[in-house]
Amino acid sequence: MKLKNYIITGIVLLITICAFAQNDTQKKADNLFNNFAFVQATNAYHDLINEGFNTDYATRQLADSYAYLRNPDSAVVYYEKAVKQNNVPIEYYYNYSQALRGVKDYEASRVWMKQFKDAGGNIEEQRFLKDSDFLNSIFNAKKQYFLKHIKFNSKFSEFGAYEHDGNIYFTSSRDKGDLKKHINGWDEEPFLNIYVIHKNANDSIVNGKSKLKGQVNSVYHDGPLTLTKDGKTMYFSRTDFIKNILGRNNEGISNLKIYKASLVEDKWTNIEELPFNSNHFSNAHPALSEDESKLYFASDRSGGKGGSDIYYVDIHNGTFGKPKNVGSVVNTNKNEKFPFINSEGALFFSSDGHPGLGLLDVFGTVSNESKNIVSIINLGTPVNSSKDDFSFFMNEDGLSGYFASNRHGGVGSDDIYAYDRLPQLNLDGTVYDTINNSPISNAMVTLLDINNNVIAKLQTDNNGHYSINIDRDADYVVKVNKDGFVDYENALTSKSIDRNVKTVTNDFSMQPEAKVEEITEIVKLSPIYYTYNSSKIRNEDLQELDSMVNTMLNIHPNMTIRIESYSDSRGPANYNYKLSQDRANATYKYLVNKGVNPDRIIDYKGYGEEKLTNGCDSTTKCTEAQHQKNRRTQFIVVKMK
Repeated sequence: MKLKNYIITGIVLLITICAFAQNDTQKKADNLFNNFAFVQATNAYHDLINEGFNTDYATRQLADSYAYLRNPDSAVVYYEKAVKQNNVPIEYYYNYSQALRGVKDYEASRVWMKQFKDAGGNIEEQRFLKDSDFLNSIFNAKKQYFLKHIKFNSKFSEFGAYEHDGNIYFTSSRDKGDLKKHINGWDEEPFLNIYVIHKNANDSIVNGKSKLKGQVNSVYHDGPLTLTKDGKTMYFSRTDFIKNILGRNNEGISNLKIYKASLVEDKWTNIEELPFNSNHFSNAHPALSEDESKLYFASDRSGGKGGSDIYYVDIHNGTFGKPKNVGSVVNTNKNEKFPFINSEGALFFSSDGHPGLGLLDVFGTVSNESKNIVSIINLGTPVNSSKDDFSFFMNEDGLSGYFASNRHGGVGSDDIYAYDRLPQLNLDGTVYDTINNSPISNAMVTLLDINNNVIAKLQTDNNGHYSINIDRDADYVVKVNKDGFVDYENALTSKSIDRNVKTVTNDFSMQPEAKVEEITEIVKLSPIYYTYNSSKIRNEDLQELDSMVNTMLNIHPNMTIRIESYSDSRGPANYNYKLSQDRANATYKYLVNKGVNPDRIIDYKGYGEEKLTNGCDSTTKCTEAQHQKNRRTQFIVVKMK
C-alpha cells in the first residue's frame, strides 16, 4: 500500500513538474512575442504544440508570429487551423483572409472576408463586392513598369533605395558585426545601416566601406532617408538613439524617430532629433516634397485613422510645423507607410488597407487643380505582388526608379528592384475647317477602341485644340462631330512608337455642310500607288496624275481637293508616318509644278498605317499585292464651285 502511494505521489509530482515546465515554456513564448522576438517565438510556440499544451492558443500565436515576420506561406497554414477552433476571435477570419491573399488564393480570401463581415467585422461593402473586378483589372492591365536586375542585393534585407547626384543610397541589414547585440530579435537579422554606392559601379560587392560616412549609422536601426536637392541635408529614420542613449517608452519599447544630419567635409554629422518625435509612438520613412517646404512621414501616433498613417509637417526657415494627417483618401484603419513625392508633386505610398494584391502594395495619388488628393491608384504588376512591396522611389525623369519587395525569387528577405516606366502617351492636335483652315471650337472628339467601345469623349477648346491620353501599342478610331460639319472618322495607331516619344500630334479637318456644294458630275479621282519603302512617283502613275491636272485646270477649274497619303503596315509606325508625308509632299509638288494653284489643294498630309483598305495589319499575313493596295495617295474633293 505504501509503495502504491509512493507511485501515485510520484506520478502526481511528475505531472505537476511537466505542467510547470509547460507553463514556463508558454511564458517564455509570450515574452518573446511581446518583445517582438518573433523568430524565437515561433520556435517556442512550435514546442508547445508538439507537447500538446494549450495548442489552440499556441496555434493562434504562431500564426500571428508568422504574419509579423511577413511570411504568409507559413501564416496561412496556422490561420487555417485557428479559424476551425471553437469560439475563435473573429479577427482571425480577417487575418486568414489576408494571409490567403499573400499566397494568391484570392477566391478563398473573399470567402473568409465574407465570414469576417458576417460575424460582425468592419469592412467596406463596396471593397468586398468589387474585389474580383479589381483583381481582373489589375492583372489584365497593360504593363507600364518593367523591372531591371540590381547587382547589390544580399541575402539580408535591402530597401529604401534613393538616387541623388549619381549615387544610390539604400538601407541594408547586411553588416552582421562582431557582437551578438547587433542582431535584432524581430527577424534575427542584423540591425539596419545606410549605404551609398555610385550608380554605375560595376562591382556588386558592397561592404563596410560603402557605409555612409559620419555619424548617421548607429548600433541600432538606421534608414531609410531623404535628401535636400543640394545634397547637404539628410532626414532619416532611426531607432530612438542619440548621444549613445537608447530611449524607451513606459513599456520598455524603443520607437522609431526621424533625425536630421548635415554634410560637413564629406561626412554626415550634427545629428538632430526633430521636434515632433515622441517616445510614445513612432515616426519614420521621411520624404521631402518637391519644393522642400513639407516633410512627409509615417506615424502610428494617436488620433490617426488606424495603424500607421501618412502625415506631413510644414518646413519654414528651418522650423517645423505641427504634423497634419494627409486625410482619409490616403489613410485607412490599417497601415500606410513609406511616402514619396515625385517631381510633379504626386504622393506615392505603401498600404495594406486599400484593395491590393496581398500584403503591402504601392499606390499613387491623383490630385485636382487645387492640389487636393481626390483618388488613389494601385500601381499594379510588376511593381506590386502578393507579398510586401514598398519604399517606392522615382527619379526626376519620371521614368525610372526603385522599390523593394520580399516576393519570391529574390536574393534575400527584402530586395531592391529597379524599374523603367513607359511614359504616358498623349494624343494631341487641332480640329480645322477644311475651307479656310480655321480652328473649330466645341467639336466633340470621341476616342474608340477597335471594337467600337468608347474610351474617352471631350470637346475642343476655343483654339480647336484637344488632348487625350492613350495606351501604347494599341489601335484606335477617332470620330469628330460638330453641328454644321460633315462627321469625320479616322483610324490611328500607337504601335511601334519610340518609348521616348510622349506626344503624337494628329490634326483633323472637317468639311462644312453649308459650303459643300452639290456635285452634279461624276469626277473620277483614282488613287496612285507606290513601291515599298519609297515616296517616288512611279512611271505608271504619271498618266493618272496628268489626268488630275487636266481635270483641275480645264474641266473643273474651281474644284478644290485634299491629298491623303498612306503606307502599308510594315515597319515602325513613326517611320511610316514620315514616309506617307513624303508621299503627300511628292504628289503636291507634282501637281503644283504642273500648274495647279496651291490654294486649290487645301491640305496634303500623310497618315501612315491608318485606314488600311484590306485589314493587312501587323497581325495578318498578306501578299505583296495586298500590301500594295495600302501604299497609296488618294484625292478628296472638298468643293466643286
